[in-house]
Amino acid sequence: VAGASGDVPLAVQARMFHAGIRLDVTLLDRAATHLGRQFPAVSADALRMPFADNSFDLVSCSLFLHHLEPDECVAFINEALRVSRRGVLLSDLRRSILHLAMVRIASPLFRSRLTRHDAPVSVKRAYTTTELIALLKRTHAAASSVRRFYFFRFGAIVWKHATHQPQS
Repeated sequence: VAGASGDVPLAVQARMFHAGIRLDVTLLDRAATHLGRQFPAVSADALRMPFADNSFDLVSCSLFLHHLEPDECVAFINEALRVSRRGVLLSDLRRSILHLAMVRIASPLFRSRLTRHDAPVSVKRAYTTTELIALLKRTHAAASSVRRFYFFRFGAIVWKHATHQPQS
């Protein structure tokens, strides 16, 4: 979802291929002009996906949640759970004062005027891990986990059914 050119799924597909796993990808983005040509693609609203229930094993998105208001995040995750058989993978920015300060310091280095504007706005709109956990509790998820990553990122997995969680 919000897959745009498909660069992230393409990289994941290549890594999975080397591990002996075939990954079939379908991209969804609001604007058809954002979509690349290397995968099947659909232009549609992420809050009302035009797919049947349980159409995909997993639904994923990267750098999308910070564009949504809290209630929209909950609606999106529930919609993603509806069309997935197993769960939803989320990856996004993590808001912090240090992250915002670093973006502001680095902004003169950004070549694009749009990036100079968008980067601090995106950091300000991003969710903290505490906020994300609270949002996930409002979804239909059976379980979820959130993990912080390097350079102010987080990753989360949202399970549709408790039986799909990996065994520890």
